[in-house]
Parts: sequence; structure tokens; C-alpha cells
Amino acid sequence: MHGYELRKRLNLMLGWGRVLSYGSLYPTLKKMLRAGLIDESAPTRTPVSRRPRITYEVTEAGTHEFERLMSEVGPTAWEDDNFDIRFAFFSSTDMEIRLRVLEGRRTRLQERLERVQGQLSMTQKEVDRYAAELQRHGVESVEREVRWLSDLINAERDGKHPGRDAARPQSAQSPQSAQPPQSPRDAHTDENDDQHVPPDTSAEVPATTARRPGPAAGES
Repeated sequence: MHGYELRKRLNLMLGWGRVLSYGSLYPTLKKMLRAGLIDESAPTRTPVSRRPRITYEVTEAGTHEFERLMSEVGPTAWEDDNFDIRFAFFSSTDMEIRLRVLEGRRTRLQERLERVQGQLSMTQKEVDRYAAELQRHGVESVEREVRWLSDLINAERDGKHPGRDAARPQSAQSPQSAQPPQSPRDAHTDENDDQHVPPDTSAEVPATTARRPGPAAGES
């Protein structure tokens, strides 16, 4: 897939809270290329844009690096910057590792919740009602995610696949909507694809106008 489609698919996987920009995508691809994690094929020209389209393919070293990252368990796996990505690829992770990541994330949020609640009671008299409402919203968001994580942990221990209706924070994806690519191979990119993407008209429906029938013959 070209750069536009690759970015679109990653954004779909990671959710609206982790929008990937082209300014992040292409430098990352170049970094992976220098590290030998992907290979670059000869560019081809497309009849639409007439610009060279670069094709990247994951190498064997890249596959091993992906497997290594998915097997890591530690604070970086459940911090804010990495947890969503790890969760999106949970289907490529062993159950024991999934449990350790989920439990680590829940413990970290519970610690944060206790700290924030303690500070909240001290600052309520020092802030106006809008700042207090924002603080309350933050506490409720963390509480929702803790409940969601508890449901996931219980489902993993019971050997059940988490359902779509399980309680979860609004910013989190369900495993069904965060399916990873079937294969990390054949990713096509073009740094200028976003400038030549035709508008999506698949959802457009021709407008229809209802004509009011005129008076019948002989009527005034």
C-alpha cells in the first residue's frame, strides 16, 4: 500500500487519539531502512501521479525485531506512549505476556488515580468551577479505564475473548477494531501521495428533488 493508505490503516488501528502524521511516518520508515528492518525496492511510476512510488518490504531482521518487541514486558509496555500500540498487536502476543502488560497498566493507573484524588481534595477550593470540572473528568476517565482493564484481565484468565460490549474508555479500541495487518510485508509509500489522493466519493448519493404535482386539468 502507498503512504496514504498505510497512514490511514495505522490511524484506524490506533484510534483517533493517536493520529499518525506524514511527518512521523516517513522519518520512521527511513530509520527502519537504515537499521536493516525493511528493504526498499526500485520505485515505480503510477499513471495517476506520475511520481515514483517507493515500495518497502519487511526483512527477516525486521520480523525478528517485531517479535522481540512484542515479547518485552516492563514499564515501557504499559506507559501512555506505548500501551495502545502494544494492545493493538495483542493477537501476536502470548497470553501470559498480555496479562502482565494489562496488570502493569492497571497498577500504574491505580497509583495515578490515588495521587490525583488526593491532590483533587486539596485544590478544589483553589480553582474555579471549570478547572474543577476538568479535574473531575480526568478522574472519571482513569476510573473507566481501570474498570475496562479489570474486565480484560478477568476475560484473559477465564480464557474468554473480550466482547464488544465490555466496559472500556472512550479513547480505547476493542480488540476487534484493532486487528493488526495479516502480514507486515509489502508496505508501499509515496511521500507525495497525500497531495494526489482523489476525493472519496464512494459515500456520495445523488441529490433528488421531489416535485409537487400541479393541479389536475380543469382545476383552478
